[in-house]
Amino acid sequence: MKPPPFEYHDPGTIAETVSVLQQYGDDAKVLAGGQSLMPLLNFRLSRPAAIVDINGVKELEYLRREDGWLAIGALTRQRTAELSELVTGSCPLLAEALPLIGHFQIRNRGTIVGSLAHADPAAELGAVALALGAELRITGPNGDRMVPARQFFISYLTTALTANELLVEARFPTAPPRTGYAFAEFARRHGDFALVGVAAVIEQDQAHRCSDVRLAVTGVGSVPLLFMDEKGQLRGEPLTREAINNFAKEVAASLEPESDIHASAEYRRELARVLAERALGTAAARSLENP
Repeated sequence: MKPPPFEYHDPGTIAETVSVLQQYGDDAKVLAGGQSLMPLLNFRLSRPAAIVDINGVKELEYLRREDGWLAIGALTRQRTAELSELVTGSCPLLAEALPLIGHFQIRNRGTIVGSLAHADPAAELGAVALALGAELRITGPNGDRMVPARQFFISYLTTALTANELLVEARFPTAPPRTGYAFAEFARRHGDFALVGVAAVIEQDQAHRCSDVRLAVTGVGSVPLLFMDEKGQLRGEPLTREAINNFAKEVAASLEPESDIHASAEYRRELARVLAERALGTAAARSLENP
């Protein structure tokens, strides 16, 4: 199919982009990599009055380390980050998740920030952002604002972005010592959206006791979900296999996924438990290897 007619705008700066978005409001769509937008247009599931192509806004194309954060601009391709030694060394959880996104042809064009802005609840990057405590920089007519990842995802394909705002940057904290990371997912075929994905972060103290744990699950609701050790099951304790499995079991039991043509709710819940056990176990082991 062909997309519906629309007006095309190719601004050269962030300010010009925001101006166009302010002009059209909800009737505009931003085009960066286009890996999510173009199928929606071709199937006429989206009918915007205007497409705002930001590929000419070169100030949005960067990948750099700043004051303990890995800053990623809105035009940085997923493949660029995947192959970057800076990402591998600064943010190993992101580096582990990126190769699981679609196929490399998709990652050649798709952007990290674009995936977060699209907010598909089965996407990997939302879980990574939640598990790491990422921050998202949004620019609008009133200037910049920073939004924590846990406040960014509102509902299915819905975020804290307003119609006249642009998500310009994602900031991921760089890896501290004695911290381990792991990402695990299950998909029917490589490149498909995962039925369930899990991102785990575990920090241990010098006595090899858990000092922090964050677990994010994707594919089980309208948004990726973040779980922390609020009951103190793991914090302050040695990370035994039994303790990890009990935590994973409790997380899975709290999930309320929906059944669809791909999997039943019960299957997704059990899959989340198994993947959580694997990811937490791997993250715990890696935290001992990262002094």
